Amino acid sequence: MLLRSLFFLLFTGISGLVLIPAKERLFLRQFSLGITSLVFVLSLFLWLGFDQSTSKFQFTQDSLWVPIFNLNFNLGVDGISLFFIILTTLIFPLCLLASWSFEKGSLKTYLISFLSMELILILVFTTLDLLFFYISFEAVLIPMFLVVGIYGSRQRKIRAAYMFFLYTLLGSLFMLIGIVYIYLSAGSTNYEALSLVSFCLYDQKWLWLAFFASFAAKVPMLPVHIWLPEAHVEAPTAGSVILAGILLKLGSYGFLRFSLGLFPLASIYFTPLVFSLSLLGVVYTSLTAIRQTDLKRLIAYTSVAHMNLVMIGLFTGTVMGIEAALLQSLSHGFVSSALFLIIGVLYDRWHTRVVKYYGGLTHTMPIFVLIFLFFTMANLGLPGTSSFVGEFLLLASAFKANNTACFFAATSLVLGGAYSLWLFNRIAYGNIKISGVDISARELVVFLPLILGTLFMGVYPHIFFCAMHATVSNLAWVNMWG
Repeated sequence: MLLRSLFFLLFTGISGLVLIPAKERLFLRQFSLGITSLVFVLSLFLWLGFDQSTSKFQFTQDSLWVPIFNLNFNLGVDGISLFFIILTTLIFPLCLLASWSFEKGSLKTYLISFLSMELILILVFTTLDLLFFYISFEAVLIPMFLVVGIYGSRQRKIRAAYMFFLYTLLGSLFMLIGIVYIYLSAGSTNYEALSLVSFCLYDQKWLWLAFFASFAAKVPMLPVHIWLPEAHVEAPTAGSVILAGILLKLGSYGFLRFSLGLFPLASIYFTPLVFSLSLLGVVYTSLTAIRQTDLKRLIAYTSVAHMNLVMIGLFTGTVMGIEAALLQSLSHGFVSSALFLIIGVLYDRWHTRVVKYYGGLTHTMPIFVLIFLFFTMANLGLPGTSSFVGEFLLLASAFKANNTACFFAATSLVLGGAYSLWLFNRIAYGNIKISGVDISARELVVFLPLILGTLFMGVYPHIFFCAMHATVSNLAWVNMWG
C-alpha cells in the first residue's frame, strides 16, 4: 500500500502540473515542492515499518500483466533498495527548492521532467522483474535528456545530452539481449524466481558481461565515463545534483541486485577485471580532477573516483565490503549533491564556473564558506562524517581481499585531499576578486538536510547497517566467496 501511495502521489503531481496553466509559475513551484515533500515524508514510513530481521522483500505489490507468458509487474523493498528510495525522495524536493528562481525555458516542462524522473527512479529501485527494470532503467534517460538538452547552460548542451543518452542506451542493449535469453531459458523474468535458478558457469559469464556493459556505463567506469563530465558541465544545477546524487547509483545498484545476485560464479571470475578497471578509474580520474579549471567538471571527476571506489567494495566478496559500499553510495549522494549545489550558488550570482575568477569569499560570504568547508572535509572522509565510515570499512575489506588493490584504492584519499583542499583554498582565501551576498534562508534550508544526514550517517551508521545486514548476508555470491 505504501509503494502504491508513492506512485499515486507522483502521478497525481504530474497530472496536476499538466492541468495548471503555465502562467501560474509560483503555484507550479509550490505544487511541485508540496508533492515531492509529501512523497519524502511518506517514504520514511517504509523505513519505520521495515522488518530488519528478514532478507525477504517487503511492501510487495503484484499485478498481472501478461500472465499467459508468465510476465507480471512485481514491486518490493529490501535492505538494498530501502535507502536508495529515501535518498531519491529527499534529493528531489531539495532540487526544486534550489532551482526556485530558475527561469530558463518552460517551467512546466522542467517540473514535469523532474517529477517524472522521481517516479521512474522509485520504480527502478522497487521493481522485482528484469523486464520492467530494463524499461524503467531506460525510461529515466528521457526526462534527463530533456533537462540537459533544453535547460543546459551552454552551447554544447545538445552534444552533452546526446552523449549521455547514447552511451547509456547502447550499453543497455546488451542487457536487453541478456534478459531475453534469461526469459527463454528460465521461462520467467521475476527476480525472486530467477534467484532460485542456477545458470551454468558458461551462461553466467556471458550474461554477466551483458549486464556489465549496461551498469558500467552508469557507474561510470573507465573507459565509458566520458559522458559524465560533459553532462555535468552542461546540465543546470538541479540536473547535476540528480546525476551525481541518484543516477550514478543505478550502476552500483544494478551490479549488486542483478549481476552479483543472479550470477555469483561469474562475479567471482570477473572480480580481477572489476578491480583493475575500478583502480584505474580511481587513480586516473583523481589525477584528472586536479588539473580541471571548471568547478563542475572537477566535482564530476571526483564523483567518478568515488563511485569506482564503491565498485571495489562491492566485489570484495565480504559482507562488510558490500555494506561499506552501500553506505559510501549513500554518503556520496549527500556529499556530491551538496557540492554541486554549492557550485550552483556561485553560478547563480556570477554566472561563471571558472576557478580563477573566484577568491577571498571568506570575507564576503562566511556562512557559505563554512558550509563549503564542511562538505570539503566530508568529501575527504573526515572522521565524524559519513564518508569516513564508508571509506574506512571499504578499505579494510579491500585489504582482506587484495592488499595491492587496497594500496592503490587508498591513493584516492591522498589525491582527494589534493584536489579538494586546492579548490577550497582558491575559492575561500586570497585576495577578494568578487563580492556578493551570503547565502539566503532558502539556500540554507536546502543545505541543512544534507548536513544533518552526513553527520548522522557518520556518527551513528549502525542504524543503516542494521537495515541492510540481513539482505546483504543472504547474497549467494558472498556465501560462495567464503
